[in-house]
Amino acid sequence: MTTRTLEDLITDAGGPLNLLRAHSYDRVGVSPDVSPPLIVPQVPQEFSLWEREARAWRESVALMDQSHHMPGLFLEGPDAQKLLTSLACNDLSRSRPNSAHQLICVNEDGQLIGDDIVFHLEENLFSIYGVPFALDWVRFHAETGGYDVTATYDGRSPVYSNGHPASRPNFRYQIQGPLAEALIEKLNGGPIGNVKFFHMTEITIAGVRCRALRHGVAGAIGLELWGPWEHRDLVRDTIIEAGREFDLRLVGGMSYLITAMEAGWYQMVLPAIYTGASMAGYRKWLRSDSMEGVLRLAGSLQHGRVEDYYRTPYDLGYGKFVGANHEYIGKDALTELRESGQPALNKVTLRWNPEDTAGLLTEMLTPGGKDVRALHLPCMADKLDLHFDRISNGGTDIAGNSAYTAYTPNERAVLSIALVDSSVEIGEEIVIHWGEAGGGYGDSIVPATDFVEIRAVVSPAPYADVAREGYRKGLIGTAT
Repeated sequence: MTTRTLEDLITDAGGPLNLLRAHSYDRVGVSPDVSPPLIVPQVPQEFSLWEREARAWRESVALMDQSHHMPGLFLEGPDAQKLLTSLACNDLSRSRPNSAHQLICVNEDGQLIGDDIVFHLEENLFSIYGVPFALDWVRFHAETGGYDVTATYDGRSPVYSNGHPASRPNFRYQIQGPLAEALIEKLNGGPIGNVKFFHMTEITIAGVRCRALRHGVAGAIGLELWGPWEHRDLVRDTIIEAGREFDLRLVGGMSYLITAMEAGWYQMVLPAIYTGASMAGYRKWLRSDSMEGVLRLAGSLQHGRVEDYYRTPYDLGYGKFVGANHEYIGKDALTELRESGQPALNKVTLRWNPEDTAGLLTEMLTPGGKDVRALHLPCMADKLDLHFDRISNGGTDIAGNSAYTAYTPNERAVLSIALVDSSVEIGEEIVIHWGEAGGGYGDSIVPATDFVEIRAVVSPAPYADVAREGYRKGLIGTAT
């Protein structure tokens, strides 16, 4: 039987926009790691109360289980660093073992394919974890580019287990919060030393030697640690027991996603792979059951070309990491963009107006009222949807889009991460057009809804109340 590809799906749909605006909920043959299209599989939605869990990284210490939702790729061989350097617009040629970096990949036109975190584990050995778009791009070139590397894929755990086993090379936990440092010292039997942000160390927990990345989420200090899968229960149980005196709280799938809103993380871009002759080979390599094949464009912003949904590194604030001293795919295009002075978008947080938010909830609770797009609480970013909502100011549309939305009990506010025109200023009030534009093809059409206008105050990303303290202590940053 011939394996179907992403290119086949686009052809069947009559074009990429038809495919991306359609739902894939009833598609057969989709692999269990992406169907149903839930962001955080295996982990319970909440362990206690999600709002209590969401306060943990502000008040005490939070334990997050990252063992299941992020796919990974191990890249090993003499050409591993050469390959990564040729694909990343940020320069990885000087990376050394025990450090981590963002891996920012673009196509030949300088448009983002995706960004992940790359861990430099040993000489000629790397691992990549995060959203699959960039690591799939790396895997494609590792398999087809003639490099002396071995690429080993580490897939997500099944979303709906139904008897499917969940087994991976490593468990992965994150400890965050104002009391995290004291807990880490207790677990390790002493200080772990002065570890720089996004550098690695080792920590021993219950006799298990774990590797750890100095990290930070929403202004909270902490470590992301991993070790052999067979020790996952022992390490987790030990952390929980040691954390009782620090009011440790387990973080479920609902509250985990709130951290992204507070930290100002733009969860996923639309990978710039669905058009262009230069990407045809890649589309024919990607399987139809890949995450790229089940994505959906959601929201009120409707463009006539899929290219209008693409973004560049400059739009997400990655411009300072774009390299000038190494060769990589898309370098010429990014250089031209920078030299042309073409305005980029700015990443901001939008704080929803309480009255307008209450009005949306009232519409949801009114029989015979408007047919509105439901607001999921606490988070609208729990599915593999790419959110694009139209924004305006004074009745005029603003370039960019409102994206991932969540309610945070830490701020008692609904927040959205957004990309806005550079002329939009912090403190300004703009309007989010909340609704679903609909679209699709065949039996997979998504119906349109009525639109509701939500006023929102433009705020910094990360959100100001978090960023003020986090930046002062040097806890919030971006990997290089």
